[in-house]
Formats: sequence, structure tokens, C-alpha cells
Amino acid sequence: MVLDGQVRWPEHLVADYVAKGYWRGVALGSLPWRWADARGHRTALVDGDSRLGYDDLARRVDALAANLLSIGLRPADTVLVQLHNCWEFVVTVFAAARIGVVPVLALPGYRERELAHIARHAAVSAAVVPTTWRGFDHQRLALDVAAGLDRPCRVLAVGAGVSPDATALRPLLHVDEEPAALRARLDALAPPSGDVALLLMSGGTTGPPKLIARTHDDYEYNARRSGELSGLGPDSVYLVSLPAGHNFPLGSPGLLGALLAGGTVVMLPSPEPEAAFAAIARERVTITSVVPAVAHRWLEHHRPDRHDLSSLRVVQVGGARLAPDVARRLPRLGCAVQQVFGMAEGLLNFTRLDDPPDVVAETQGRPMCPDDEVRIVDEAGDDVPFGRPGELLTRGPYTPRGYFRGGRHDVDSFTPDGWYRTGDVVRWHPSGNLVVTGRVKDLINRAGEKISAQELEDVLYSLPWVARAAVVGVPDAELGERVCACVVPGPGPVPDLAEVRAEFAARGVAVFKLPEQLRVFDALPLTDIGKPDKKKLRALLAANTDGHR
Repeated sequence: MVLDGQVRWPEHLVADYVAKGYWRGVALGSLPWRWADARGHRTALVDGDSRLGYDDLARRVDALAANLLSIGLRPADTVLVQLHNCWEFVVTVFAAARIGVVPVLALPGYRERELAHIARHAAVSAAVVPTTWRGFDHQRLALDVAAGLDRPCRVLAVGAGVSPDATALRPLLHVDEEPAALRARLDALAPPSGDVALLLMSGGTTGPPKLIARTHDDYEYNARRSGELSGLGPDSVYLVSLPAGHNFPLGSPGLLGALLAGGTVVMLPSPEPEAAFAAIARERVTITSVVPAVAHRWLEHHRPDRHDLSSLRVVQVGGARLAPDVARRLPRLGCAVQQVFGMAEGLLNFTRLDDPPDVVAETQGRPMCPDDEVRIVDEAGDDVPFGRPGELLTRGPYTPRGYFRGGRHDVDSFTPDGWYRTGDVVRWHPSGNLVVTGRVKDLINRAGEKISAQELEDVLYSLPWVARAAVVGVPDAELGERVCACVVPGPGPVPDLAEVRAEFAARGVAVFKLPEQLRVFDALPLTDIGKPDKKKLRALLAANTDGHR
């Protein structure tokens, strides 16, 4: 059943992607039993003291799927899922996919504005949330959002203190029906693989999140091919510490890629260094994914005499561009570094595990699929010469042709012939990899000169006293915008603005790009996925609430 608002690939491309083996006709909800048949009691999921074998996972998925049907959910219904990193998240996503119900994956940090928008836009019939998480009452929020909808919306809650107005999720993980009979009954309800499997959130920082419809076909390929390029196999132990509802730790390759490869997934509530290092040592984690801000914290906190990271083979860094100086330091953790540059809208780029160290440090990888189409264009939409920066446009077998019920957003973000305008400014590197140089909307317009914030952030990260950095434009009546460097300092003295400008000049930075303000923070505001939240940062600067110099 085609979900109302889903944008399909052209039929000739569907046939081509199937013929080339990218799309294998696999519905995501059918995977747990395929895995259980092959792997049995082998550990699939670890969440604190809870350990689920592949067979346990399949049975719990079926039980929840059957009970979702019993409370009235039907194929093509949508269900908002706002769970922290826990085994119930994995079971819920697969249980929904098992019966053609579409999970809408909201990040734990979303509040009423975002959730109400998502719930209305996706016309959700249910919401799955924790009762409370980190002191916040998610259950109350979900009930309030549900009450404001123009359709019935049941709230399912995980944890203690389930409200009489909500339904406890954990009792729905049990069913009296014999497993083989239940499996056969649910197999008959498997959705077509071209249907929408899940709705992801756009990664934009302006306006409410847009919804991205990913099909069973394209997302299975997304995770499978990502896993191949990340070296995943049956002996892999993948740590999920970023929010699991985000595309990076979910399917790039994420937990889905690890399970496809026969590995073990370890769920952790956050990437806080001490907890993450303990989990890596305890579970013998081999691979994990972090954002640059987390990579910084791990480098700062790692002590070889205290933290056993000997099992760790690969740390993937994505979600925002990693400065080359930081990329060169990360192997101090005792592992290989793999840069991942991609988007929930589709295209994924990986540095390869056998790329030379300088290529890994200086680039953000190359497309993972031979049929990923890439253009780099100027403001007029014309292709730029090799090595010149421009906006990245893309099409391919896992890049949808439009947002879910995108409306005007599709006009802005997709060309009539299906190219997705990423908003990322990139250039080709001589290695054949891409280098991200900024965002179309992350440029500072100083007296008509366009300055890349990313370029200046890279310079800041080369300075030994800088622990975190973000560069933004601040309004100026004369020049339009001026360059403001926002930093969290490490140990030691902090230079003044004149000294910072001299450091930039010594590194060959043009005079018009030199920082004109220096603001020092104890911590930068971050988005839910750990990127510097420049919208909040500009608001702080406007309010002059930081201790700046």
C-alpha cells in the first residue's frame, strides 16, 4: 500500500535497482526471523543487564506486532516513536515494520512544538514514549500532543508510572499464541518492500523537521552497503550511543547494519566518556559512531592506563565535518578512523578503511554506491570545474525523490528531474573523495564577500588552546555581518582577539576573513545529534548572555 504523500522512484529506475541487486525485495519486519533461523541464541542486543538473543528478538517483535494489531493499528498507519536508546526501541521499530505500520522516529530532545508538528503532519495513530527520561515527563507531553490532534491517538509508555490514560508497552511484548502459528499469521501481513518502512527527521536546524520516507528496499540497502564499507561481520560489536532514531546510528550502518551482518548491538543512553569507555571494555565493542563534539570529549578524557579500548577497531565520525587536526589525533584511541558524510535524505559517503591517513583526515569520503549520482554546481545551477567548491546535488537508489508530503519544501529542495539539493558546499579532492567546505546557508556575508564558517572553524581547531569551536556571522549595520569566533577553551591561558587574529594571519587566512569578535563559552549549545546549534548560539550572542571578550 503506497502511503499517501510518498514520492516514488521512476519505474525504469526501480527495475534497474532491482536488477543490480541493490533492492532485494526484503521487508524490514521479516528480518528478525531470518536472523533467528540462522543465528538462534547468539546475542543480538545488549541494554545494561538485558541481553536478547536473535531468537528472543524475533519472538518479542512478533508479540508486539500482534498486540499493535489488537489495539487497532493497521497497515499504513503511522506511529510516533520517541524512545531513548533501549532494547524496546529496536523491538518497536521492527514490530511496526512487521505489519506495515510506519514508525516516525523523533529524537528524545524534541518537545511540544516539534512533536505536535510531526504528529499532525504524519497523522499518527499512536505514540510510543518513555514515561520519564532524564527528569522530563515524556508521557505527559505525548498525552497533551495526542489530545490536540483531530484523530484518535493512543499513547504507549515504557517505564514505571504509566498513566491510566496511556497503555503500558511492556505487557504487549507477550502473547499466548504459539510462536510458529503467530509467525505464519504475521508473514501473511508483510508489506511490499517498495512501501515506506519508516519516516526519518530531516537534519536541518531551521523550522520544524521535515519527514523523509524511506522504503524497505532502499533502507535495507542503505544499511547493508554501509556495513560492507565499515567492515561489519559476525564478530562485530556495535555501540549505539548517539540517539538511535537518527539515521547515522540507525542505518549508516548503525544498529541495522550490525544486525544484518550478524553482529551484536550494545545500547547506551549517551556517549558520555566514562560510561562509553566502560561499555566498550565490558562488551568488547569493535565499532561505534560519534559526532565531532563527542570525538573531542573522548580524546580529552581518554587515559590509556585507565580505559581499556583494546577491542575498538573503528570509530566512525559523522553528523558534522571533522576538522583534519582532530581526525589526525583520533587514532590515539587505538583504532582506525572512518569519516562518514551523509544525510537522512539519502546519499552516504565513506572514507574507505584502506584509504591513506591523509585522505582519511582531509576528506569526508566518497559515495558508497556506483549508482549514486553527484553534481557540484554554482549558484546558477551549472557544474563547477573539478576541485572548485559548489553545492552538492545527488540522486540514487537510496535517495528519495521528495519529502513525505513535502509540498513547498520539495520545490526548494528537489529539482524537477529528481536531484536533491543537499545545501552542502563540497569540492572534489584529488583522491576522488569529497571535501565538505560548509553549508550554503552557513556562509557569512561580510561586505559582499562570502566566508565559509567551516573553513575558519578548521583553523580554530588547529590552535592548541581550543577545545570546541563554532563560527557565526553577527549582524553589523555597516558590513552586513562580521565574523564571530565562539570557542570553548582547553587548559591554559586564552589569547585575546588580537592574538587570535595574528594566529589566523600566520596561517595564511585572508584579512577580510579574520575574526572580528571572540566569544568564550563554558559550553556551546548543541543540537540533539551533537552539532553546534548555531541558531541558539546567535540568540545567545544577541542577548549578550555569554562571558565574551
